[in-house]
Amino acid sequence: MKATPQVLKGMRDFLPARMILRHFVTDQLRRVFERFGFEPLQTPAIEYAETLEGKFGEEADKLIYKFEDRGGRAVGLRYDLTVPLARVVSMYPELVKPFKRYQIAPVWRAERPQKGRYREFYQCDVDVVGSQSMVADAEVVTVAYTALRQLGFSSFRALINNRKILQAIASRLGISAELAPGVWRIADKWDKIGAENVRSELAELGLSPGLIDGLFETLDLSGDNAEVLDALATRLGDVPIGAEGIQELRDLFNYLALAEVPPEYYHLDLHMVRGLEYYTGPIFEFVVETPRIGSICGGGRYDHLIGLLGPTEYPAVGISLGLERLIDVIDALGMAPAEVRNTVTEVLVTVFDREYLQDSLAVAASLRATGVNTEVYMGLDKLAHQLRYASRKNIPLVVILGPDEISRGEVVVRNMVTGQQETVERGALLSAIQGELDNATQATPTL
Repeated sequence: MKATPQVLKGMRDFLPARMILRHFVTDQLRRVFERFGFEPLQTPAIEYAETLEGKFGEEADKLIYKFEDRGGRAVGLRYDLTVPLARVVSMYPELVKPFKRYQIAPVWRAERPQKGRYREFYQCDVDVVGSQSMVADAEVVTVAYTALRQLGFSSFRALINNRKILQAIASRLGISAELAPGVWRIADKWDKIGAENVRSELAELGLSPGLIDGLFETLDLSGDNAEVLDALATRLGDVPIGAEGIQELRDLFNYLALAEVPPEYYHLDLHMVRGLEYYTGPIFEFVVETPRIGSICGGGRYDHLIGLLGPTEYPAVGISLGLERLIDVIDALGMAPAEVRNTVTEVLVTVFDREYLQDSLAVAASLRATGVNTEVYMGLDKLAHQLRYASRKNIPLVVILGPDEISRGEVVVRNMVTGQQETVERGALLSAIQGELDNATQATPTL
């Protein structure tokens, strides 16, 4: 039965030009992650449903893709990379702690697709398991900052808060434990729906006008990071969980300064809550000023999650960079570097006819042996057709050889970017190719 070709809503095909850019971005991220000593981890796409359920919060649990496999087992596609990490740490207690891992892999969420939000997307995570020190929190924020700078981002900021401070605010204002999660879910929408709509939704939730005013007064504290923390200490310093959260942020900001993260790149934002319920301490969210697509990465401390999946509880903190949104910003701002072409091929070797095919194959083999990405044209078409193929694929260089060139031990190297060509001896081909590739890279337009 013939099927209609289509892609599930919220999921996408990535053609070669797009995949080349995605590989470039993930390669840059891997280099940064490993520079900080994070090691790679891979986990299955499918987990037992009981592993996934009850870890993210009621609303998030509704977005898990769950089904029964052929063995009658309740399973689900992973919702994020943090819960699978928690399972791994529980299953392999011999892992040296602190355990520093990174993972770049797809996750799935059954939510409404929109710009910057998909049902299948890639997360790029770094986590530290086994350390309570704010040095670990500062490090994952520093890794994200370094990665964004490595990719060419300049106009962004890390918003930082602490769940312990939010818990202390709720305690001081007398917000019940039953109402608190709903209050923070509404507050987290501050930037999306505005202060007045937040006020209206809080009233609908059942908060009195006086209580809402008190909440706004605290969340709207202004000043630099130290000034806001001092103001919070005056209001919440006698609430033990609040004092603990304030000191954690003082330490975190101090370590970020020692790690030489410029202060303009991070800011205490009491409105930022983050939706996942497993966070227990500092939380982070990176946003770009342009385009306004929401956060491009986020994370926080989750000291009790691993204990839900095994006999031992380990403190942990991590951050996740969203590959899809990184790519969206790179596209919107034209940030792709010149060396990221929409083909991996650097050289096309032409074929004169069947008799001289062996010479073309030999040239291609010699270039590949030296690390040059080389194609041999597949067919016996006229030279003009072969050059048109190279042009359509944006292959920067073409090596042309026919009977005359072969008899003289020469080849013609044509630069498809400039249209210029030169005749070189076979022995000097690699040097000529390398020089032309450098020029072509500088002249090739970005994606």
